[in-house]
Amino acid sequence: MSVRLLSKKYFFPFLMAWLFFSWSIVLAANYNLKNLTPEEKQVLFNLREERWEANSRNILKRISTFRGEAGITVKDLKTGWTFLHNEDQPFPAASLVKIPVMVACFKAAQDGLIDLEAGYVLQRKDKTGGSGLLRRMRSGRVFTFRELVDYMVTESDNTAANILIDKLGFDYINRVFREIGLKKTVLNRKMIDFNARDQGMENYTTAAEITSLLEKIYYGQCFNQEISQKCLEVLKRQKINDRLPRYLPKGVIVAHKTGLEKEVCHDAGIVFTPYGDYIITVLVHTWGGPTTAKNFIARLSSYFYQVFKT
Repeated sequence: MSVRLLSKKYFFPFLMAWLFFSWSIVLAANYNLKNLTPEEKQVLFNLREERWEANSRNILKRISTFRGEAGITVKDLKTGWTFLHNEDQPFPAASLVKIPVMVACFKAAQDGLIDLEAGYVLQRKDKTGGSGLLRRMRSGRVFTFRELVDYMVTESDNTAANILIDKLGFDYINRVFREIGLKKTVLNRKMIDFNARDQGMENYTTAAEITSLLEKIYYGQCFNQEISQKCLEVLKRQKINDRLPRYLPKGVIVAHKTGLEKEVCHDAGIVFTPYGDYIITVLVHTWGGPTTAKNFIARLSSYFYQVFKT
């Protein structure tokens, strides 16, 4: 079941069910959501629909007045409640593509194509602009490929990403993308390769596909439990927290990845709460500048968090 912009409604209140189960749902939400019965799950779904109704005005107003385009998915991992807006529209991926590139790195390690503990000597020619720390580090310094994966995601390091792309190759990486069900997500160029972009070679993704990938990671189904867990651990170490986590309560864990390029600003992640976990993906193509886009994502994240406070 899903809620879409301009509102298809799937919620029909069941008053007697709510009265019977609401106390047990409140207890479960605060202590243990793993053992809900189907009936309790339905009541929780209904309560969150009520929360949606209470917060929808702020959410829909912010989307409708935003100067740009947005692709949004929000999915409750307990009840299946979803919000969808332009979820299948391709957007330039920016650094969000580093999530499936990370998956490809861990898959390559299992395939014996890369030794994550092997050292790589940073060279001057490796260094590229944009986000990251490696471009300012001393040439000749040695990093393991595991460290490069961590830098690529937690610091959104473009130099680390390009080293890993060169190591695995576009064909292998895009084959892994297809194997994990990504049809519209594609890696056509390296990070900060604006010459390639100007020639029409762009990296693309959609809100629906990133959400699907994060859901596979959450449930241990991104190839297998080992790869999924490694991806989740890296995403939880994210150091760029000026979007999805910005207005959330202190202590809320968000395993996420950002993306930022000219006129493009994204964030996608798994939010872990005492009330149950959910995925939120917001892709933005904006004409209002990065500060406006970051605030848009942060405010949406805060409004949706209110939906899950049941």
